[in-house]
Amino acid sequence: MAIEKDLTIAKQNMKMVTRTVDLRSDTVTKPSEAMRAAMVNADVDDDVLGADPTAVRFEEEMARTMGKEAALFVPSGTMGNLISVLVHCDVRGSEVILGENSHINIYENGGISTVGGVHSRTVKNNEDGTMDIGLIEAAIRHPEGELYYPTTRLICLENTHANCGGRCISVEYTDEVGELAKKHGLKLHIDGARIFNASIALGVPVHRLVQAADSVSVCLSKGLGAPVGSVIVGSTTFIAKAKRLRKTLGGGMRQIGILCAAALVGLHENVSKLEGDHRKAKTFADGLNQIKGLRVDSSTVETNLVFFDVLKSSNIVVYELCKVLEENGILVMPVSSSSIRIVLHHQISESDVHYTLSSIQQAMIQLKAEQNGK
Repeated sequence: MAIEKDLTIAKQNMKMVTRTVDLRSDTVTKPSEAMRAAMVNADVDDDVLGADPTAVRFEEEMARTMGKEAALFVPSGTMGNLISVLVHCDVRGSEVILGENSHINIYENGGISTVGGVHSRTVKNNEDGTMDIGLIEAAIRHPEGELYYPTTRLICLENTHANCGGRCISVEYTDEVGELAKKHGLKLHIDGARIFNASIALGVPVHRLVQAADSVSVCLSKGLGAPVGSVIVGSTTFIAKAKRLRKTLGGGMRQIGILCAAALVGLHENVSKLEGDHRKAKTFADGLNQIKGLRVDSSTVETNLVFFDVLKSSNIVVYELCKVLEENGILVMPVSSSSIRIVLHHQISESDVHYTLSSIQQAMIQLKAEQNGK
């Protein structure tokens, strides 16, 4: 009787859901009214011809912000990373050293090898997203072996490191990798999809955080909330080569000032909101730890990503939990048979956080009651 009562209450509570809370990624944000207005009113021309004034203004501002000579708007972060790797590794058979758990290695279709003929040499990522300096240096090919080995030309870092929970890579570590790259005549690229999150969390200006890098990619459609695009920054020579590759890959678009106008609004208005996203992520992690059957290591929640485990002892199946939540307006992303990822962004309110925590707790009760009722 008690089991049936718990199940009935849980189902009744879940049926009362009247809103959607989308926590799958910070890429799901909708353009703000200010962004939509800026897009409508953007002064545009043909960017492939180098004539779009809004694109030029945006790229110049991003270059200044990142402390680099020049910048280039690209349709996506994957293209931005691909172009950057190919500029630095412009001889087929080159090799890049990168983390085994990095976005470039796992989630970008193997583009650097299939498109660019670049070989990946992976190094184990530590839990905080770094790679041991000694392991990086050991992975660099010795020039005397060039008859047999690929030629190492590039090291890639990721900041924040998504698969490691949105952890921040410190300026001290980045500088150390930069010095190692220089010592061996290599280049350093940073996949900075969420570099502004790292800057805010660490309290380090973004230009200082990437000072050691020869190139950086920055996603505009994550924490900055723009609808489309990324930007890559580097030297004037690097960007000139990148622009040619962008055209080759089909990323040369015409009146992109419409998109750059929205990105400018994100840069001006949403960077300051990232601190709130990080605070809400901490609140979320602490709340999840209060729900029986779930676990989060709150000390690893540094920015806007939270990975939580569904304990084996709960006998709850991750995909069943996600399904129940989705049916009731809560969208999350399963990342394994025992883990779920949620991502905070500026369109998730404090109320949404508490509402979601309550919904997750009710879903756990419902699934447990259904188990016990079998």
